[in-house]
Amino acid sequence: MSEPSKPQGRKFQLPDHLKVYQNVWVIVEQERGIVHSVSLELLGEARKLADKLGVEVGAVVLGADSPALDRICGDAIGFGADIVYKVTDPALADYRTDPYCRVMTDVVNTHKPEIVLLGATTLGRDLAGAIATTLATGLTADCTELDIYADNRSLAATRPTFGGTLLCTIQTLAYRPQMATVRPRVMAMPERDDARSGRVIEIRPDLREEDIVTKVLTFIADREQSEAQLAFADIIVSAGKGLGKVENMKLVFDLARVLGGEVGVTRPLVQAGWATNDRQVGQTGKTVRPKLYIAAGISGAIQHRVGMEKSDLILAINTDPNATIFDFAHLGLVGDALTILPALTDAFGRRLSVNRMAG
Repeated sequence: MSEPSKPQGRKFQLPDHLKVYQNVWVIVEQERGIVHSVSLELLGEARKLADKLGVEVGAVVLGADSPALDRICGDAIGFGADIVYKVTDPALADYRTDPYCRVMTDVVNTHKPEIVLLGATTLGRDLAGAIATTLATGLTADCTELDIYADNRSLAATRPTFGGTLLCTIQTLAYRPQMATVRPRVMAMPERDDARSGRVIEIRPDLREEDIVTKVLTFIADREQSEAQLAFADIIVSAGKGLGKVENMKLVFDLARVLGGEVGVTRPLVQAGWATNDRQVGQTGKTVRPKLYIAAGISGAIQHRVGMEKSDLILAINTDPNATIFDFAHLGLVGDALTILPALTDAFGRRLSVNRMAG
C-alpha cells in the first residue's frame, strides 16, 4: 500500500466570528487520581500542532478538588501544556456524561479553543460525541495522524475508513472547535520537562446533584486484568492466517513466553475463533507500539497495519516475498513461520539461559 498523500489544503476563508477561537486543547482523562496515558501522548501531539499554529496548549482537568488533581495539573504542564483549566466540583468526582458534557461545553464556549483532542477510550469516545453534538461541530474519531493545513490553518485528521482499506484526511472547515479522538499508543509519549512553567485557571461550575439524572452507586475496579494488555507490551508476537491451523498458535505462544511478551492476532483469526478479541491488533482491535513486533504469517493489510506500524522494530515472517508487510517491516524473513518460529524460540531460549547464568 502506498503512503497517503500529504494534505494539500482546500482554500477556505474562515468566517470572522470563528477567528476568535485559539489554542489547542486536550481533555485529560483521569479517574480517581490516575491519568490515562493517552492524555499525556495527546499533550505531546497538541504541542506540535500548537507550535505550527503559533498558539498555546491547554489542558482541561476535571474532577473533585483534591491534592491528586493538583498533581495532575502539574503533570499536564510538564508534558506540554501552557494553560491548565482546573474544573472542580463534587459532582465531577466520577465520570458521568451529563455533568461532564455540560461543564465542558460551557468551558469551550467561554474560552473558545480551535482544536479539542480526547483519547479514544470508552470514556473519551462517550464524552467527545456528547460535546460535539451539543456544540454542533465536527468530530473525527480514531485518528492515526494529526496535522495542520498550511493554507487554511485547519486540522487535518487522518483515519482509516471503508473497513480499514483506505486512509482519509478530514477537515472541519466552517465549525469550531475542531475535535478529534486518538487511540492509546498511536502517538509517541513525550518526555516530561519539569523545567516548564504554565498557568492554572481554576473554574468552579455551579452543579447541583439533584439536577443530574445518573447516580454513582459504587465503584468497581477493572476486572479485565487477566486479558491481554497489548497496548502496553514491549514485545508482541502476532499471528496471521499464514499459520494454517489453530494448533500452530502454540508456536506463537511459545516464542512470546520465552521473550516475555504478549501474543497478538489479525482480525481473521478472531473471526475464525482462534483467539479472543483482546488479542486483535488493527483498526478494529488494539493499537500497539512495542519495542519489538514479530509478525508471523501476516500479509500486511492496511486494517492490521494501522494498529502496529509505529512499532520500534517490526520483524516480518512470510513465505511470499511480495507480501505487503515487507514494504514497511524493518526486517524480513522469507520462509515458513512454522519452521522459523520454533527456531527463534530455541535460539532466544538458549541465549537468555546463558545470560541468566552469566548474571
